[in-house]
Amino acid sequence: MNTLFLVVVVVQVLAALAIIGLVLLQHGKGADMGAAFGSGASGSLFGATGSSNFLSKSTAVAAGIFFVATLGLTFIGNHHVAQSGGVMDNLQAPAAPAQQAAPAAPAAPADAAKPADQLNQIPK
Repeated sequence: MNTLFLVVVVVQVLAALAIIGLVLLQHGKGADMGAAFGSGASGSLFGATGSSNFLSKSTAVAAGIFFVATLGLTFIGNHHVAQSGGVMDNLQAPAAPAQQAAPAAPAAPADAAKPADQLNQIPK
């Protein structure tokens, strides 16, 4: 489980870095604005806002991978595996001492164990 979490985090970080790099490499819409009004040649056949190129398609793929990795991390983070308990639950109990045949002292009566002020109270 821990290895899967680490792999998904690495994929998410790589997708995020790819998105950052691809966005910084692309031309902005404002860069070809003059070409849209006829004052220059644009870089594509369809004009400044024409078809998408390799960089924009790659950015969309990286964004999809980032989105799927984020959903995967959410699922892994919320998926709780039933655990047996803590570290102390795995320890073995110490050997019990041998039982004595006769008790050391006779048992006291039930009234002797109560304090004197509780003996004379009326039950409610």
